[in-house]
Amino acid sequence: MADGVPVTPVRGAARRVLETLRNSGPLWTASVILDRVLPYSVVRLWPEKQVAPKLLADQVETILRAWGMSAEHASITARHVVYADLHGIDSHGCSMLWHYHMQRLEGSLTMTPTITVERDAETTALVNGGGGLGHVPADMAMKMAIAKCQIAGLAAVAVCNSGHYGAAGAYAAMAAEVGLIGFATTNTRTRAVVPTLGTDAMLGTNPIAFAAPAVRNRPFLLDMATSTASVGKLTMAWRHGRAIPEGWAVNAKGVALTDGRAAAVHRRLTPLGSTHEMGSHKGYGLAVAMEILSSVLPGGQGRADTTSRVGHFFLTIDPRRFRDHGEFEADLDALMDSLHASRPVDPKRPVLVAGDPEYAASATRQHTGIPLTRRVVEDIRTVARAAAAPFLLDRKTPTSGAPR
Repeated sequence: MADGVPVTPVRGAARRVLETLRNSGPLWTASVILDRVLPYSVVRLWPEKQVAPKLLADQVETILRAWGMSAEHASITARHVVYADLHGIDSHGCSMLWHYHMQRLEGSLTMTPTITVERDAETTALVNGGGGLGHVPADMAMKMAIAKCQIAGLAAVAVCNSGHYGAAGAYAAMAAEVGLIGFATTNTRTRAVVPTLGTDAMLGTNPIAFAAPAVRNRPFLLDMATSTASVGKLTMAWRHGRAIPEGWAVNAKGVALTDGRAAAVHRRLTPLGSTHEMGSHKGYGLAVAMEILSSVLPGGQGRADTTSRVGHFFLTIDPRRFRDHGEFEADLDALMDSLHASRPVDPKRPVLVAGDPEYAASATRQHTGIPLTRRVVEDIRTVARAAAAPFLLDRKTPTSGAPR
């Protein structure tokens, strides 16, 4: 979901390098400059670096602490950042550190927010994120929703004045882990999605996450953007030097783009469905609905104001208020088993359900480590040096190991 790394037009690349040099001074490394100007064909020759999840969590936490974040908040934030990388959602994990770094330089992000509960009732609450990153207030809000739901059977908690909170699925999964149905959504700080039949980016990618507990299967876990692709995936395509599928993004005239760099420059993603003929009005409608829950409901400033901050919304449901204990989970298992057993087009590619790819990625990456591209590694190196924080990713450590 969420916001990707800011990208300037190709003709403005030199200006961006100069601005970064001025901001970072001698802390900027020649390797990073070369990494950003070499052709994609050369960049792709650099092998990925495999990093143990715990080491990556330590690196993220070290940088956050150097930025002034409290130890408690840094630990929570690092856990959610690495959740994304561990589950294969690379666009919402440690690659966002560069984006957070740039927001700090712009003065639009605080590392020492005062997080407060503005309203608190039996089944609802409103949390003010204090203008910081969204991971901590989102974690707090979902825990409040879980606690209220365990008493009342249903709860909803919203967050205002927040920031990017990583992978939405991490919060919905928190509910499923304790036997509840969980729902999480957020709007985004960056306008990047073009309404159906429009040409201007008016909405964020406004993701939806939904999780439900089972017994034999891992929880059903849906985590999706309401755009055809997220800004983060667009940025990752640019970082890898890859083309993007036709239908992900358009230019200012509404013409489809396939060049990753050009798409990142124009930053005009299509709603889920891609074109009007393919049903993009459905993705557009979902994006607006998530904007209402995440921004309008908790009191966001609205899209007419370019200083609008990010908001989130969390809902929890106790299935035991509708069914006897274990019945819902057993029926969900039966549903998921039937889907897994359905006949695939290609026998080598079985039918999956939401959450399967993320669980598979986590199992693999816990063992082999999290793959980071050269661009991401060098961005983290530069961010660490700019923060006067130690760079840990060159350490020789086992690739396996879970973050704290």
